[in-house]
Order: sequence, then C-alpha cells, then structure tokens
Amino acid sequence: MLLGSLAVQGSARPQDAVRYRWTNVKVGAGGYAPNIVFSPAERGLAYLRTDMGGAYRWDDRDRRWIPLQDGNATSSYMGIESIAPDPRDPDIVYMAAGMNAAQPAAILRSADRGRTWRITPVPFAMGGNEDGRGLGERLAIDPNQTRRLFFGSRHDGLWRSEDAGATWVKVTAFPVAGLGRPAFRKTHGGVAFVAIDPTSGSDRGGGGKPSRRIWAGVADPGATHLYRSDDGGETWDAVSGPALLAAKGVIDRRGVLWVGYASGLGPSGIKTGAVWRYEPGGRGRDVTPRAWRETGAQGAFLGVAVSPMAPGTVAVTTVDRYLQGDSLWISRNDGRTWDDVGPRSHRDVSKTPFLLHEGKGADFGHWISGLAIDPFDPTHVAYTTGATVYATHALRATGGVDWVPWTDGIEQTAIITLVSPTGGAPLISGFGDLSGFVHDDLDRSPRPTFVNPYMSNTNAIDYAGLAPNVIVRSGSLYLDRPRQASMGRSEDGGRTWSEIVLPPMGNPPKREDLNGDWPITVSADGTTMVVATPVPQVSRDHGRSWSVVRGLPGKTRAVADKRDPRVFYAVDVEQGRVLVSRDAAASFAPVTGRGLPDGLAPAGRQGREAQSSLLVSPDRTGTLWLQAGTRLFRSTDGGVTFAPASGELHVELFGLGRNGVFAVGTLGGIRGVWRSVDTGRNWARIDDDAHRWGGRYRVISGDPRREGRVYLGTDGRGLFYGDPVNTRYPLN
Repeated sequence: MLLGSLAVQGSARPQDAVRYRWTNVKVGAGGYAPNIVFSPAERGLAYLRTDMGGAYRWDDRDRRWIPLQDGNATSSYMGIESIAPDPRDPDIVYMAAGMNAAQPAAILRSADRGRTWRITPVPFAMGGNEDGRGLGERLAIDPNQTRRLFFGSRHDGLWRSEDAGATWVKVTAFPVAGLGRPAFRKTHGGVAFVAIDPTSGSDRGGGGKPSRRIWAGVADPGATHLYRSDDGGETWDAVSGPALLAAKGVIDRRGVLWVGYASGLGPSGIKTGAVWRYEPGGRGRDVTPRAWRETGAQGAFLGVAVSPMAPGTVAVTTVDRYLQGDSLWISRNDGRTWDDVGPRSHRDVSKTPFLLHEGKGADFGHWISGLAIDPFDPTHVAYTTGATVYATHALRATGGVDWVPWTDGIEQTAIITLVSPTGGAPLISGFGDLSGFVHDDLDRSPRPTFVNPYMSNTNAIDYAGLAPNVIVRSGSLYLDRPRQASMGRSEDGGRTWSEIVLPPMGNPPKREDLNGDWPITVSADGTTMVVATPVPQVSRDHGRSWSVVRGLPGKTRAVADKRDPRVFYAVDVEQGRVLVSRDAAASFAPVTGRGLPDGLAPAGRQGREAQSSLLVSPDRTGTLWLQAGTRLFRSTDGGVTFAPASGELHVELFGLGRNGVFAVGTLGGIRGVWRSVDTGRNWARIDDDAHRWGGRYRVISGDPRREGRVYLGTDGRGLFYGDPVNTRYPLN
C-alpha cells in the first residue's frame, strides 16, 4: 500500500487536509518488460525495466518488486531505454529514460537503489516505448573504473561520461555517428548495446586502470554491425559477422562476447536471426542452435545471458517464432551444443490467472527479449515477455523446469476505461491488450471472463443502475483474427457474456459493429441498449432486433439515467446542445441547457478510447455532470439548466462517486488528483508528490457505494484504488 499526504488548494476556501492510501488493483505485471538485470554486486538484487511503466527493484527481504518512479511526474521518464546497476556498489544504479524521440530524455542516477534519483537531461533522444526497446543494454558501466559510463543512443551515436553520468560527451571517433532524429512515429536502432571487457583493465578497489576493450553493436542498416575498441574508445575496428542487426550483446568474465542478431528491431516483425560467439581478440563464430535452424529459422534471439559462475554457460531466447512457439535454449559448452528447455518446461499461473485471458493455456510467452541468469545461482533464471516475468530456481541439465510468474509488486498495464457499479463487484475494468476484468477482490489477480466475444482492448463499459448485474461493453481486436462481434452483454455482472450483433448499415451495407469504434449504453433497468454507430441503433430485446434512434446524431454517445429507465442524455457537439430522450431512446430532442458556454465542441476527448464528457449521478435522477474544455458544469433538472462546478480547477478527467466528484486536473499550478464534496466549489488534492505515476492518467471514477473511494487508471502503472485514511469502510 502507498500512503500519501495532501496539499490542499481551493477555489473559495481551503478544506481540511485529507490523507489518502493508494493501492494497486492487483493483476500481476501485464505489460511488456524489455529486460531484467541482476546486480553482480549483491545476491538477491535485481532490476526490471518496462516500456511505459517505469522501473522496479526486487526487494529480497520483502519478496516483492518495488516501483522506483511513482514520485516521477514527467511522463516521458516512464519509458526506460536501459538500466545498469553498478558492478561494485550495490547501492548505485543508473537508468536511461525517455519514451520516444519527440519527448524529453535523461540519465537518472541513484545512490540508494532507486529510492531517490538525480536527473541529468541529455541531448540525445531515446525510445523506451518505441520499436527496438528490447535491444541492449545500451548503458554500460566500466567495471574497472565505475565512474566511467558509455551509452549507445538510437539517433546520435555513442556517448561517454567520466563523472558517473553527471555530464556526457559524444565519442566522435565511433564510426557510426547516427542517423538523426526520425520522422514522427519512426525510429532507429542506433547503437543497440555496449559491452565492456572486464579483463582488459584492472580494478584496484575501483580506482585502477579503465577497461581497454569495448564492444558496440549497431542496429541500423549498413555493412557493419559490430565494432571493437582496444584503447578505451579512442579508435574502433569493424568486426565481421552476419548480415543482420546486432541486437543484444553480453560479455562473460573471460572477455568472451555473445551476440544475438536479428533481421529487425522487434519486438514484432523479426523474420530471422543468429547467435555468435566472439573471442576477446575479435575472432567470431556462428553458434546458432542447430535445432532452431532445422525448424524453420523463424524469429531471432533478443534474450542473451551468461553465467558468471559457470564459464561457457550461455542461454538465449527466441522472439517472433510464431509457428513453433518461442523457447529458451541453453548451452554449457560455449555454444557447441544446445538444449531446448521449452519442451520440458511447465508454467504455473495460478497466482496470476489473468494470463489465460486469450482463452488458451499459459505458453512460453511472446515478445521475449529480457533474459538473465542469477550471477550467484546458475539455476535461477528469469525471462520477460509481453505480459509477465517468469522465473525458475531449477534450470538444470535434466528434468522438468517449473516456471512461475515473478511479478509480486509489478503492475504495468494501460487502463482504457472502468466502471464501479451500484451492485456486484466493486470494479469492472477495460484494459489495453488484456481485454478487461471483473474485480471481485481488488487485491487478487482476476481470472479472465471477457469472452464471447474476446476483444484485446475494451474501449467502453456501462452498467444498468437499477440492475447492476447487467453489463455491456465494446472493444477492438489488436490482432487480425476472425470475429463476429465487438460488443457483449452480461446478465451476471460480467462473468459470462453473449455477443451483440448489429445489422449492416449504410450504402453499400457495412457491419459497423466489428471494429470497436462505437460505445454501447444500457438503460437503468437493463432493458434498452443504444449503440453510437454512424446510424445510432437501439434494441429492447437483448439485441435480437434493432431500430434507428431518431434525433441522435451519428457517432454520438448516449448516456443512461441511472435511476429512470426511460431517460437518456447526449451531447450534440456539432450543434452545441444537450439532447434528452424520455421514451427509452426511441427519439432525442434538445433541451435548453442554460448556463453552458456557447458551443460544446471542446466537450470531452475524441476517439474510441475517450471517456464520456457527460456523466449521470448514480444515486439520483436528472443530475448530470458535463465537461466542456477544462471546466465542469452540473445540472439537477435533466439538462435544462447548468451551473459551473469546477471552481478554479482545470479539469482533464473526472468521475462521480458517493457524495463526491473526483478529477485529474491543475489547480494553483499543481497538476494532480482532486476531490470535491461540495459539488465542485472547493477541491482537495488527494495524491501527493510521492504518488505521481508519471502523470499518465487515463480514467478516474468514484465508487457509488463507498464514500471517498476512488479508482484511477493509468497508462503504464496499472490501476489504483484510493481511500481516505480515516475511512469507515474496510479496505478491500
């Protein structure tokens, strides 16, 4: 649990301070972690980097992962390009942070294992959430002179620091200067990894001779993809290898370099690859597993790890090997022979059953790019996937290998939408990539129920206010799979579903309900459903038949009154007016809407993942809240009149709860999470400087049954619930 204190701001008068306890709704990882790195300086210490949810440190005493950037308010710094623990001092760790080429980048330095950070903005752009984020590691520390660091950038060549990352200079002698910043939504691989040979210098307590031999792999098009320096980076020689990108490189304690090659940046779209072994003098040989070639040579090797305790032991993992499935291969004789561990592996996901969300068993995983062998225990091996981190303590030469998710404390998901119904489970969520879940217990990983249809992204959810077991949802499929519907209806609180299918519409007729663009709404009694297709449709027989809604513009979301089954509301953005239906969505007509600003075009965000700008009170009929631009307005007469309801708060997102309204916004120059208990006249900040989560907020809602409870969905750090510390309700 995360405990925070509150800085109070108000529009008219200050309110009493409120302290909130913030806790992750448990899923158990859930997103892509490009790499995991063990500390060579202390047993039981490891770091994990994610592509949009920051970094984590494994706490061996508490047996859980500790998020290291919850106090960070800069969105871009949640995309971790590389991470490097000091090889001599277990308290020191460095990170390269930057989401993409268009956002800020920095080197983060910590002397207390990531509890606090010193931030050095840098001129070279990064791509922690771009293609190629599984390459690496780009950030390397000289084990013989640990204040000396190198960083391989994507777009601007190789860089060096001589003062523990405080300042950086470009290594102008490096043969690849960089391709420059790419066009929007494009990227480069650049200098994909830097590996420093510990045998080429001397330590003498950290102040000896710096290492002379440095390797650097390049993942940009060109004739050469691997370079070696024997004079500390002053001059560089090209090293021969396959006509593939040098994607991942690690060096063992003998100075032997192991390189995973790939035909593309990944994590998707890689067709083939190779594994090579290089002697310290530069002589290389192909050691790609023969059995992998014999099964089609599909995909590549983005996971490469060596064991310091067992020289000659190396492990690799495949990526994008879709036909045969990805696997882990291990050699104990310097790559002469390999053992495919996949066929003798077993996975127990009972503590994170969400991993079964696609309706199949727990396979070896996809997007495997992170792989590490514990430097203090060669049987302890971990690898990362697009959804979890697996680990074993029994990777031996023979016998079965049991893998379990190593994820306690990791919550790295993107939340698109959520609802807290008036009955049933306290929370129902819509996730990106993982579909969504019914959270009966907020502190346990949920089992998957969003099937029939299964959609990888859930974009909209609604519940019937008087019959909360009736849930409807719409979503989109991330993968190109056959499907008959993108909407579903549940009569048991989201535990089982039936498909909702609309008739073709338009000229020529088209199935508009297959792409997940259009939100679905259900009436208070669960009888009426409205879909905001280009020609809005209404059904009163569980979707067996449909008719056109009169007076509701196309692509306009209807919102049901939570207490009156015949009443719906909508915002006509084009005409700048509020619409009301009093005949169960058969027709809509404009109401006065006095008090609203002229023109409602700024009302809410746009796109299929946007939250509704119009919300209805869960406990009384005719009470509406509307966001127009950064302001809130409230109506208690069904939209006839509105009054300002946000004071001086500039609102980004808002949600309703029991006797309160919650918002993400800015007040008094402070961007944060806020609560009002007096219909928006005054606001109290309920997050704090230790709980910012990169400021990557997607959705917020109160709980209609628990006063003060709020649910907050982030873009990368998962889903949170917050409670006032003095709440009279037991914490879920």
